[in-house]
Amino acid sequence: MSFQVEICVDSLESATIAEAAGAGRIELCSALSEGSITPSAGLIESVCNNISIEVNVMIRPRGGDFLYSDRDFSVMRRDIEKTGEAGAEGIVTGILNRDGTVDIERTALLVEYASPMKVTFNRAFDMCRDPKKALEDVINAGAARILTSGQARSAIEGTQVIKGLMATAGERIQIMPGGGITEYNIALLATTTGAKEFHLSGRHQKESMMTFRRKGVFMGDPRLQSEYSVKFADGDRIRSVIMILKGIVI
Repeated sequence: MSFQVEICVDSLESATIAEAAGAGRIELCSALSEGSITPSAGLIESVCNNISIEVNVMIRPRGGDFLYSDRDFSVMRRDIEKTGEAGAEGIVTGILNRDGTVDIERTALLVEYASPMKVTFNRAFDMCRDPKKALEDVINAGAARILTSGQARSAIEGTQVIKGLMATAGERIQIMPGGGITEYNIALLATTTGAKEFHLSGRHQKESMMTFRRKGVFMGDPRLQSEYSVKFADGDRIRSVIMILKGIVI
């Protein structure tokens, strides 16, 4: 079986590492500690110009919930235009209604705006009230793929929901597990769900090369990120996941 491994990255360096390690696609985003938001136009352009594998760009104007105002939606539309101009192959996005259902109308509009780029409905899906109804709504909106942890804290915990979604979806849409996937659980997840695509970050933390370090001053929440460490894609971890998948026969 042929598997597709998508790596979530937030820098040009991580994108090139992911490609060199054998990833088939990247999800490009920023602010991973916030669950990912739209990266800058400069980063999108740089990545598209420097790697040859598929680039899907996160279209999410802010952190927090997936209930967006008209102003948010306007920003998303413009970001999609810029993403297409940069040469990306796809976008990753998701919009919900107040009651936890998929906003079919505006999701369909984003699919229309993005064309011919493909659309992945992001983990807004995991915040929906009813995964079965959400699946049908996303299909009706025209998305090509759903990224999901099976509405659990991690994909491995959501295995049974993912398996059920795949059985219901059939060939109508691609179901891609994501959330806490590592080289230690990928084999179990693949054999249990039968999924063909997987989403992970495969990162490691690298210490900053700064010799002067100002103590007691923080650019963000110090519980989430140190100013003197940076996280990058780990080529060895990504290669391990790919080698494990190559050895699986379903």
